[in-house]
Amino acid sequence: MSLDTYRQKRDFHKTQEPAGEGQHFVVQKHDARRLHYDFRLELDGVLKSWAVTRGPSLVPGEKRLAVQVEDHPLDYGDFEGTIPAGQYGGGTVAIWDRGTWTPTGDAGQGLAKGHLDFELHGQKLTGHWHLVRMKGRPRDRHDNWLLIKADDEAARSADDPDILKEQPLSVKSGRTITEIAESMPPFPKIGKA
Repeated sequence: MSLDTYRQKRDFHKTQEPAGEGQHFVVQKHDARRLHYDFRLELDGVLKSWAVTRGPSLVPGEKRLAVQVEDHPLDYGDFEGTIPAGQYGGGTVAIWDRGTWTPTGDAGQGLAKGHLDFELHGQKLTGHWHLVRMKGRPRDRHDNWLLIKADDEAARSADDPDILKEQPLSVKSGRTITEIAESMPPFPKIGKA
């Protein structure tokens, strides 16, 4: 259902009501077996998820491998902490960025066709982006995509600082991933009484 009528009735410069400018997205820095960034877009009641091995880049046209993984529940977007060793994805997770996103056209169709164009409205990542599915190979266990920054006012040149190094802190807690790991109490063991 469209929000056009809702938005036409309100002046968001004068009211604090939400404009509904898009669904949520989150980028979680995940120090598991290998450090990577989990890129998650809210769609159809879940977080569609990709593991971006080298993290997002603001350099237009620079392709970053994004391996599609299982959908996650919406409340996972607020998770920051440590997954115990021995559990799937064991390691520390920081909320590196979050905000809202808006697709260009129909997001479901874009995902099905293998080319999703969208805009991010985050605390660190903004502007236009593309997710492009690569041609699958028989040995692939997951769909491989490329996360690519579009050339717009939010883009940077290859000579500019890398945003991953320039802004390493969690947008939720203001801590580094090491500080998050050190501050977590041990996970209680569940055993038989």
